[in-house]
Amino acid sequence: MKHLLDQTRLQTAKLTWIVGPPTFRTLRRWALASVAVNVGITVTGAAVRVTGSGLGCPTWPRCTPDSFIPVAHDDISPINMAIEFGNRLLTFLVLAVGLACLLAALRLLPRRPDLVRLAWLQPIGVAVQGLWGGLVVRSALNPVTVSVHFLVSIGMIAAAYALYARAGEGAGPPRLLVNRHIRTLGFALVAAVFVLLVVGVVVTGTGPHSGDAMASRFDFDIETVARIHADVAYVVVGLTFALAFALHITDAPGHARRAAWTLLGVEAAQGGIGYVQYFLGVPAALVNLHVLGSALVWVCALRVVFTMRSCGPAGATAAESADELDRVPA
Repeated sequence: MKHLLDQTRLQTAKLTWIVGPPTFRTLRRWALASVAVNVGITVTGAAVRVTGSGLGCPTWPRCTPDSFIPVAHDDISPINMAIEFGNRLLTFLVLAVGLACLLAALRLLPRRPDLVRLAWLQPIGVAVQGLWGGLVVRSALNPVTVSVHFLVSIGMIAAAYALYARAGEGAGPPRLLVNRHIRTLGFALVAAVFVLLVVGVVVTGTGPHSGDAMASRFDFDIETVARIHADVAYVVVGLTFALAFALHITDAPGHARRAAWTLLGVEAAQGGIGYVQYFLGVPAALVNLHVLGSALVWVCALRVVFTMRSCGPAGATAAESADELDRVPA
């Protein structure tokens, strides 16, 4: 029994050493790492699809009916099997980073319940994604299940970024740094970006890259849904420009203005990639780059919203944050 307790303490010590000291800076680093790995697995998931490797591992949770790892299988390319299995392995990296976020949040003193709740969303989200991934395989890459798989990743990115932003603030109530109408415009922009992502997965589910030759597709006209996607993109760009201009003329904090202009630049690059891939017949490499751009647009849109208010300095209690904000002119 004593040996077991000693081993448990040793493993706990190793884990806490890996996670780092119980500070808000440590938590922010892990939260940023969670944003990165969730964006990364979103992009590698797209690589699985565009290379036709969606059923490289035709069963779940096993890769093949008799093995958890890739083995020779009739009618399945070893390359496709390796690509799909590699994406599955990345799930464990996302889970490890998510657990590190949770441990870092739990070790903070004083503990912040809001950060703990956000940190819990990471390992829970990985579990949901794993189970849903099994449904994707068992449904033979039905475009509805594939689309939801992507959108859950978008939700996990949002939760990870919220954890990153909140860990850099105090525990007090938020105080607006901009006019409330401008903040409302920021929320409208985030909603429009989410709609853009939803329409984007419809385009993807209608287009040529299904993940497998036998997978079904949405029964829509590809040119029609692509035009709708472009129209929503124009709305997003218009809202972004309006927000950036409003922040500029109202002399908003510099970090908020920079965030808005950065978002506009990322959107411009993403729009360029979208048009090039459309006119070149949707080549696989550009599709992957477009998925990366989609994730970056989402992260930058979230960043804009968080820069328009403050909850006091990092590590401050609710009372300390309120005192600090009371000294700042409204």
